[in-house]
Amino acid sequence: MILGIGSDLVDIRRIQASLDRFGARFTARVFTAAERAAGDGKPTPAARAAFYAKRFAAKEAASKALGTGYAEGVHFCDLEVVSAANGRPALLCHGGALARLQALTPPGMAARIDLSMTDEPPYAQAFIVISTTVLP
Repeated sequence: MILGIGSDLVDIRRIQASLDRFGARFTARVFTAAERAAGDGKPTPAARAAFYAKRFAAKEAASKALGTGYAEGVHFCDLEVVSAANGRPALLCHGGALARLQALTPPGMAARIDLSMTDEPPYAQAFIVISTTVLP
């Protein structure tokens, strides 16, 4: 059963402008420590901006799929994009986002979040599907 779908498109130049203007204040407000460590390690400013833009789009898409936006206790840092060993992105929910995900999930079911991200400068896009599976 699908619980929520969200998508978002971000202009990478807009994220670059925020990085240039606000720097660490912007990244600390929007991204987790692990996301910042990975993003700040990118070799060029363009790669860094694209990295952050894809994750920003993923967070926006997730807030839409949860049905809250950034309200009802859901904040940017409650949504974290991580990468599996094979590079596949995954979304982790913490705090208010996790509480909302748990509230959406029917009893006897487990939530599953699928995430796809891409960029084609000057744009970055993310798509989220939140679905359920029956617990064994």
